[in-house]
Amino acid sequence: MRRTFLKIVRFFRRPRVFDTTLVVVFSFPALVALPFMIARGEAAMVLGPVHYLAGMAALLMRRRRPITTAALVAAIEAVGLATGIAQSVNAAVAIALYSVGRYTAGRATAITTAGVFAAYATTLEVVRPFTGGWVMALFAVGTPVGVGLIVRLRAELAERGRREVADAAVRAERRRIARELHDVVAHHITVINALVGGARATLPPGQEVTRDALESAEQTARQAMSEMRRLLDVLRADGSEGPDAATGVGADRLPSLIKEAKSAGLPASLTVTGEPVELPAAVDHAVYRIVQEALTNTRKHTVSARASVRLTYEPSAVEVEVVDDGLAAEGGAPGFGLGGMAERVALCGGQLSTGPRPEGGFRVHARIPLEAT
Repeated sequence: MRRTFLKIVRFFRRPRVFDTTLVVVFSFPALVALPFMIARGEAAMVLGPVHYLAGMAALLMRRRRPITTAALVAAIEAVGLATGIAQSVNAAVAIALYSVGRYTAGRATAITTAGVFAAYATTLEVVRPFTGGWVMALFAVGTPVGVGLIVRLRAELAERGRREVADAAVRAERRRIARELHDVVAHHITVINALVGGARATLPPGQEVTRDALESAEQTARQAMSEMRRLLDVLRADGSEGPDAATGVGADRLPSLIKEAKSAGLPASLTVTGEPVELPAAVDHAVYRIVQEALTNTRKHTVSARASVRLTYEPSAVEVEVVDDGLAAEGGAPGFGLGGMAERVALCGGQLSTGPRPEGGFRVHARIPLEAT
C-alpha cells in the first residue's frame, strides 16, 4: 500500500503531470459552470469563465517559459480588469508570477516583475480608476514573485549542500585510497629496492652486466616511489588542478626516459624539432606518458626492436611519434595502454593514431592542439 502511494506521489511530482493537474484542478469550477451558463442563454456572463480559462491554459508552459507565461497571463488579466470582465486578480496571475521568481533569476526577474507591476498599476489607476490601485498591484505582483524567489534560493542552497556533502565524501575516499596505497604499495616497493640494493652490494667482482642491471632496477624502484608519492599528494589534495598537474613528469624528462629504455635493453633515440615551449600541464603530462607507454609496449610485445621518438613543437600544436622496427612477440596478452593513450589525447582535444607500419614494426602518433587546451 505504501509503495503504491509513493509511486502515485512520484508520478504527480513530474513537472508536466503536476502542471497539467494544477491547471485542470483550478479550471474545473469554470469548466462546470460554463455549460450551464450557455444553456441558460447568459451570454454576457460566459466571458468571465472564458477569460479565466484562457489565463489558466497559459500556465502549461510556466516552467519552460516563465517570462512569456507571466506576460501573457498579465495581458489577459489587464484586459479583463479594464473591460470589467474580471473584478480582481485571479489565481493564474499569482501562479505565473510565482513561476517567474522560481524559475528565473537576476535581471530577468526584476524586469519582468517591474513590467507586470507597471501594467497592473496603470490599469487600476488610469484605465479603471481604483483607490490605492498601485498598492494593490504592488502586493499582487510582489508577493508571489517573492515567494518564488525564496523557494528557488532554498532549493539552490539545498543542492549546494548536497554537492558539498558529495565532494567531502569524494575527498575522504581519495584520502583513504592514498593511505591504502602508501601502506601497501610503498612498503613492497621499498622492500624490493632494499633487496635489489643488497644483491648488488654482494655481487663478486667481474659481474658488471648484472651489477648494471640491478642498479637500473634500483633506480627504477626509487623513481616509482618518487612518482607514487606525488600521486599520493594529488589524491590528498583538495585543489582543482587535476591529477596530471602535480605528477612532476613532462616532455623535459623524455631524455631520462630514453636513457632508462636503453639501460633496460631497448635501443632508443630521441629527436626534438621546433622551438621548445612550455606546454600546458595536461599536454606536458600526456606527451611523457604516451612515450613511456609506447616504449613499454615495445619492450613487452616485440623482439629485436629499435625505437625512435620524435617530438615536434609547432606554433599551434605539439606532435609526438614513437616508432619501432621489431617483430611482434607471440603469446602477449593485450593490455590497456593504447586505450589509456587515447583517453589522455582526447582529454587534451587531440588525435591519436596507432597501428602496424607497412615496412614492419609499430607506430604511435599523437597530435595535440595547444589552443584547445
